Amino acid sequence: MASPSHRRAPGKRRTVLAPAVAVAAVGLLVSLVVAVTPDDGSGAVRTSGAAVSTAAPTAGSGAGARPGVPPTATAQQPKRKPSTASPAPRPSATTASARPSRGSTPAATPAPRRASGTAPLAGRMKPGVTYDGVATHYDAADGDGACLYGPSPDLMIAAMNTTDYETSKACGAHVLVRAAGGASVTVRITNECPSPCAPGQLDLSKEAFAELAGLSAGRIAITWTLLSPATSETVSIRYKTGSSRHWCGVQAIGHRNPLARLEVGTGSGWRQLTRTEYNYFLSPDGTGCGGALRLTDIYGEQLTVDGIAVRPDAVQPTRVQFARH
Repeated sequence: MASPSHRRAPGKRRTVLAPAVAVAAVGLLVSLVVAVTPDDGSGAVRTSGAAVSTAAPTAGSGAGARPGVPPTATAQQPKRKPSTASPAPRPSATTASARPSRGSTPAATPAPRRASGTAPLAGRMKPGVTYDGVATHYDAADGDGACLYGPSPDLMIAAMNTTDYETSKACGAHVLVRAAGGASVTVRITNECPSPCAPGQLDLSKEAFAELAGLSAGRIAITWTLLSPATSETVSIRYKTGSSRHWCGVQAIGHRNPLARLEVGTGSGWRQLTRTEYNYFLSPDGTGCGGALRLTDIYGEQLTVDGIAVRPDAVQPTRVQFARH
């Protein structure tokens, strides 16, 4: 269909003039003279109207528009923004929640359940869970190990199998170990036991193993559980060798419960540092080195420590400790 601006309309006027010819010749001549002038003028107006419509069209009006004739989609029509000009109505929160078949995001993704209901940040090692495994023994020497806590006079320690060591998440955990005969010992995880140590296996110091069985047994069946022991110690902080304001590794020592996160203060909040398999949290660009620290245990409790200077290899005590569970 041609656009309204291309339509011609003078036909009606010509049909009106036909009866006048039968009345009189003089009337016909007069009518023709009168009819020619409006016809030419009407054409000129419509052409001008088409030009106006091209230059500045308006929605639903303008020259060339006719009642009952919808405007065609041409370059002359202003472009619409389908999503901005007339957005589709959005369902309200009440409507969305009332349609469980489609569901909202919270309904479709239920909140994760906490491990044992008490330790939301626990990894493989969870409180209230008894693990089956075997115990072997090794010569712990001065008590140092993969967790890099350094020498220790307390040799009631153990190396955790790599699976449950979980990139040093087990470091510092206190574990109650029970033998089949009923003997028990509490150890602290300071080392990692690589393959062939299997999941559930603990490699105890000779001193700790001797509390359960004779060393000649070599390998015994055990169960073990995570503890949150009584202690009079507070947490200490140590910066790794080579640490400065431009790069640092931070370690927490003596925490009652397994450590889940270590964060450093920044100008805009807290930044979580990445934990290494050797139990240091690294700030590769120096962010937060020498500033405030925030420690979080597997139970979600947070301790804030300030005033710890960057002094590599120095164990600096704090006045804080996690609660007992």
